[in-house]
Amino acid sequence: MTASDTRPIRIGVVGLGFMGRQHAEFVRTARGAELAAVADPALERASARDAAAAESDCPRYADAVAMVNAERLDAVIIANPNGLHVDTAIACLEAGVAVLVEKPVAVDYAESLRLVSAVARLSGRLLVGHHRRHHPAVARARDAIHSGALGDLVAVSGMWSARKEDTYFTDTPWHRSPGAGVLLINAVHDLDLLRHLCGEVSDVNAVVSSHARGWVVEDTAAITLRFENGVIGNLLASDAGVSPWGWDQATEETPAFPFLPDGEAYRFVGTRGALSVPNLALYSYAPAVMPDWHSPLSRTYLPTRPQNTFAVQLGHFLDVVRGVAEPLVSADDASQTLALVEAAALAARTGRTVEIERFRADAGAR
Repeated sequence: MTASDTRPIRIGVVGLGFMGRQHAEFVRTARGAELAAVADPALERASARDAAAAESDCPRYADAVAMVNAERLDAVIIANPNGLHVDTAIACLEAGVAVLVEKPVAVDYAESLRLVSAVARLSGRLLVGHHRRHHPAVARARDAIHSGALGDLVAVSGMWSARKEDTYFTDTPWHRSPGAGVLLINAVHDLDLLRHLCGEVSDVNAVVSSHARGWVVEDTAAITLRFENGVIGNLLASDAGVSPWGWDQATEETPAFPFLPDGEAYRFVGTRGALSVPNLALYSYAPAVMPDWHSPLSRTYLPTRPQNTFAVQLGHFLDVVRGVAEPLVSADDASQTLALVEAAALAARTGRTVEIERFRADAGAR
């Protein structure tokens, strides 16, 4: 597809779980897009075929490759299990279609490098679905931080804590297994945003605990970050602790979470001001006031226009498909977030500081 092509972009969706169904609905209602086909192994079962037929009148396939080979698609959205992301994405790229692949981009950093290599080899158009980056508050916060509105950034503190229901673990046994804990399932989002807002991380320390539930998998993690630009930060994440603090509670992205209109997930502090996100409360001194701890701070709110983050992400993906935009989150970018998550897990296991550059070199050489 070229930038001058005005026909609707024909999109196939792979995986009809919760996220896949969400993506299909957004495509179905988006201007300039057409839900052309869906694919999921479960469609081999009669009951699943009937359910899919009720939701969509487009062609249905049990296999992503069969769908791509049979349909004239411009793009594919991949929302199948994490372990299939890389192989499915490479197969679609080799077929010449653009790809939006859900996060995490792969099950580990080493595997993600296969996809990074394939994108380069095939000159592929691929966007990774770290959807929070598309939230209007994130772009506004990034502008404020990088424009010097806070002075020189000194530190950042983040938190995500919510108590998952017991059936989350009992109904889906793999949620109790290593790799399905709060680090890779939840904190990956926060670490990705902290990279996006503050810059690359140079080293990481972490401690994890499974004390609250007693499963093998961690339910709580505390992570300390040193960024390459000298900023230091921390992130506390727990899927066992009740709290109003976290991205999901502070936004309306996920209807399943009660919304706290003035909620906070991150606090950024600089030499002349501070900013909480996503509510975008800016604390600063008047120009004539000395910036010291005895002076009163004023609080204002940075303006943004409310938008549905997934709809914004889809709009950006359509531009990537047309070739008029570079992906906001590339395969290489997403792989760096995955490396940071794995490095934090390694730091927790060993009790040592893990240097990110060294970790990536060691993992990439395996």
